[in-house]
Amino acid sequence: MNKTVSIGSKQIGTGHPCYIIAEIGLNHNGEMEIAKKLIDAAALAGCDAVKFQKRTPELCVPPGQRDIQRETPWGIMTYFEYRKRVEFGADEYSEIEVYCKTKGIDWFASVWDTESVNFLETFQPLCYKVPSAALTHGDLLKHTAATGRPLMLSSGMSTMEQIEKGIANASAADILLAHATSTYPCKPTELNLRMIHTLMNRFDCPIGYSGHEVGLQTTCAAVAMGATFVERHITLDRAMWGSDQAASIEPQGLIRLVRDIRTIESAMGDGVKKVYDSELPSMKKLRIES
Repeated sequence: MNKTVSIGSKQIGTGHPCYIIAEIGLNHNGEMEIAKKLIDAAALAGCDAVKFQKRTPELCVPPGQRDIQRETPWGIMTYFEYRKRVEFGADEYSEIEVYCKTKGIDWFASVWDTESVNFLETFQPLCYKVPSAALTHGDLLKHTAATGRPLMLSSGMSTMEQIEKGIANASAADILLAHATSTYPCKPTELNLRMIHTLMNRFDCPIGYSGHEVGLQTTCAAVAMGATFVERHITLDRAMWGSDQAASIEPQGLIRLVRDIRTIESAMGDGVKKVYDSELPSMKKLRIES
């Protein structure tokens, strides 16, 4: 049986309720009011946490891409200017921390560079997430693990050997590993949900699922297959501007997803055959014996 990891007051692992993460990421488009509405949606749906993304543009934007012009909701600007425009700073994260407390929901962030870890440490987050793109970033994994906080890893765009090396680099931390396919949106034929069982059999840590598909049913299937935590991108409107919006879930869909996950959990049972009291009238009326 895979081990259990604590995130705040919640236990994540086999036998515990699925930890449901609503990933806001950058779908707030640099606007705090949008971020708050997304937090509201996640709290109303009954999610356990919201997750943001934190980058240091000076470190994460390749020099060759910095001066590329792109159209944005704020006019034409360079890619570097855009990345700085949508990045939340200390004031915004202080506001996020207070707001999430009032809503009774956890928050944390994916980190893309060591300076982002140092920045977020001032807020003492419950855990960190290292995205699939950085699973091979050994220095970042070691630096993040050294904080002593639980560390979620995503396995998209990675081989089994790269996953194993990533876990080895993060060995100082309590690790949670999410199966993922890094296509936005992802076709059902490339979700490969059986990898959840492969990872459960290979690694002694909680295994979850990070979904980028359209629709809800495959995420529910991941929970039925044993995913101990799930994350899905959320948005106010899938037609909004932004690269992750189309692969995100709108508020009403998020409510249905959380509801269905909790129903699936209640239906799983313990695997021990029994006759329920509710069956007794049918048994008395319909049982055939010889």
